[in-house]
Amino acid sequence: MTFKKYELPPLPYKLDALEPYISKDIVDVHYNGHHKGYVNGANGLLDRLDKVISGGLAQGQYDVQGILRGLTFNINGHKLHALYWNSMAPSGKGGGKPGGSIGDLISKQYGSFERFKQVMTESANSLPGTGWTALYYDQETGNLQIMTIENHFMNHIGELPIVLIVDEFEHAYYLQYKNKRADYVEAWWNLVNWDFADQRLRKFL
Repeated sequence: MTFKKYELPPLPYKLDALEPYISKDIVDVHYNGHHKGYVNGANGLLDRLDKVISGGLAQGQYDVQGILRGLTFNINGHKLHALYWNSMAPSGKGGGKPGGSIGDLISKQYGSFERFKQVMTESANSLPGTGWTALYYDQETGNLQIMTIENHFMNHIGELPIVLIVDEFEHAYYLQYKNKRADYVEAWWNLVNWDFADQRLRKFL
């Protein structure tokens, strides 16, 4: 094998730790089904790419663009989910207003945490289809930038590290919130792991 394989990272809390805001059943299906599926999908495509490189597959037996597109989808799915799990803390330990460097920068750029929360919530609710809403830090400008990512990769800007992210694929909320994604987004604010976001941000300041 030319490439080292990806591994499913351990969930940073128990399956029921996010209740009542996100149910145990959702976390179970989301983590053990979807996230694990992206890891397995990426590793399967790496195996196929390895056969292309080693000559185990002749031209005409593979679609390089298809392999690369599939890798982008699955690797991003894996990495974004790893950030998502850590962007949340168990119920009672997350949410509220941020402190530290991230709290200071939010207040400086958005005027107040309340205004920031409103803008990020509106951004999340405006996302067409499925994807993510993320808070990036741009080292070039020093900006904390809210962005939506369609699917697992569209609108993602290279070199901008994510400090906080919320998953808006239906599998993240549908078992509990049905088609009321806005209710899920509002509930997610009760779980935000500001300590993790602050640690992420301080790596790039």
